[in-house]
Amino acid sequence: MNLPPNAALILIDVQKGFDEAAFWGKRNNPDAESNMAKLLSAWRHAARPVIHVQHNSRNLAVPLHPSHQGNEIKDTVKPLPSEALVTKEVNSAFIGTDLEKRLREQKIATLVIVGLTTDHCVSTTARMAGNLGFNTYVVSDATATFDRTGPDGQYFSADQMHAAALASLHGEFATVITTKELIS
Repeated sequence: MNLPPNAALILIDVQKGFDEAAFWGKRNNPDAESNMAKLLSAWRHAARPVIHVQHNSRNLAVPLHPSHQGNEIKDTVKPLPSEALVTKEVNSAFIGTDLEKRLREQKIATLVIVGLTTDHCVSTTARMAGNLGFNTYVVSDATATFDRTGPDGQYFSADQMHAAALASLHGEFATVITTKELIS
């Protein structure tokens, strides 16, 4: 795939707290982090822009609250001192942050989004990116989510949630691709 040299890789909420299965439940795509690490390595090798996003939950009970060790970014994708880190308190990496300003100032028009979770922060950020006019890609095998139960009690597996979120994004807000397609 031929992306502009300044296409930014945005890693959303790749935090240790998401490993707490007792809190989140069953998860899909156990290879997501290794695919994120492959992409991060490729971006670093090509000297392309990398932006890490860290969720600082407002809820003390959530493992992503700043007072918990789960707030830390996972070691496999730990930011380098030279890489941007954006902190947020809501689902979208554009709300309450300077992300859009950073991107516009660097004349970055193409975003590649990976991270956790597919149907929440990844989706919300990708939707806003698309609405803001960025050429947006979401890497399907470098994202993951958890099982959910609807308001009527209907159960949805993590695979179902993941697939539905990606289907909702593709062709409307973003182009959904795989790690292999991206780095080939």
